[in-house]
Parts: sequence; C-alpha cells; structure tokens
Amino acid sequence: MAYMSQEGYDKLRAEIKRLEEIERPDVIRQIQEAREKGDLSENAEYDAAKEAQGKLETKIAQLKAELADAKILDLSKMQTDVVQILSKVKMKNVKTGMVMTYTLVSEGEANLKEGKISVGTPIAQGLLGKRVGDVAQIRIPQGNIELEILEIGV
Repeated sequence: MAYMSQEGYDKLRAEIKRLEEIERPDVIRQIQEAREKGDLSENAEYDAAKEAQGKLETKIAQLKAELADAKILDLSKMQTDVVQILSKVKMKNVKTGMVMTYTLVSEGEANLKEGKISVGTPIAQGLLGKRVGDVAQIRIPQGNIELEILEIGV
C-alpha cells in the first residue's frame, strides 16, 4: 500500500491520462507510418516504434497499479506530535546550524525542489517517529549527521 496526499494522487491520475491520451496515440501513429514504408523485417523505424509502445504500455500499467494500491491520507486528521509520512518537518543540523524544512512523502511524490523527500531516504527514515526537541542521528553516504527537530506540521 502506498500512502500519498490527494495532490500526489491527482498528479498520478493526470500523468496516466496524459500517457493514454497523448503519448499512446502518438506511438500508434509512428507505428502506422513505419508500416506504410514497406518491409517490416528490415524497418528500424517500425522496430523502434514497437519498442517505444512496449515501454509506454509498461509504464502505464505500473502507474495504474500504483494508483490502485494508493491510500490517500487526510491531512486534516494528521497528528503533529510525531514525525510520520506527510509531516512537514523543520530541523536544524546540529553541527552546521543550518535549518531546513522537508515534507516526507511517498516515493512517487518526492521532489527536492519542492522540499519533498521520499520516506525511503535515509534522512526521512531517521526522522520517522521523532518528536520536537529530539535529535536524530542519521547515517548518510557522506557520514553521520545529527538533526534536531524544531517543528512538526502538515
């Protein structure tokens, strides 16, 4: 089961719709154009278009499976006393004093530019279950860091 926000669910539905209504017809058109060029056994364009179609259909199937497995979390019922998925966490690097804020989201919703990190990342894993004032000791590829939880919100 994949937990996600309503926003993440809606984005996933929109991506499936785009793939089905825009990308799929484009690939079908490419296949038809390649067929019209004659001998399919030596037609590289046809082979490439069929391969693209296979990849597209696989991606659509994966996204539909993710959508079917999704559980939308109601942000209005989220607790803010402990870090959990969809929590917005303000924290401070104990060593550098740098303050940062991240929202913990599902893998598919992660977007670092928007301050959203996957719950599968080492930082998110280290924050889960912590409370305001706790210091999380987290092992990352560059070494160990200590993050003090300053605020938890939604």
